Amino acid sequence: MVMAGVLTLSAQSIYDFKVRNIAGQDVSLSDYKGKVLLIVNTATRCGFTPQYKELEALYEKYQEEGLEILDFPCNQFGQQAPGTILEIHQFCTANFDIRFPQFDKIDVNGENAHPLYRFLKQDTDIKWNFTKFLVGSDGRVLKRYEPADKISNIESEILKAIRTNNRK
Repeated sequence: MVMAGVLTLSAQSIYDFKVRNIAGQDVSLSDYKGKVLLIVNTATRCGFTPQYKELEALYEKYQEEGLEILDFPCNQFGQQAPGTILEIHQFCTANFDIRFPQFDKIDVNGENAHPLYRFLKQDTDIKWNFTKFLVGSDGRVLKRYEPADKISNIESEILKAIRTNNRK
């Protein structure tokens, strides 16, 4: 029985999941087919919160080439994402002028972890805010980055993924 669950999980791509946007509507991640994705769990009161500025710079630089950054606020780590998703969005736009898509707050660990994050992380829990997953245009997870990983290192791998996608 466990083996069947493992096979089912390994057969999925991120396109099999739905998430809730800031307006409370379900969005299928299949809407992002063909894009390179950077999926991030974030918080507004974290030492890594200034990464919003770097993430927005990546988005502005590569969005037209096929990059999407998907932001999932999470309040599981030190209660550092308080407030409603609309309050979080207002904070992020006012302080970092973000334009990439934000989604409703989710749990990334534990029994209430969102199915997307169960898929992304497999069996290794998220340690803190601003863990990132680079997903290729085919929906496969290419790499996981920890919060302290330098955005400049992530950028070079994003660029490789975009170039690979654009050659198809």
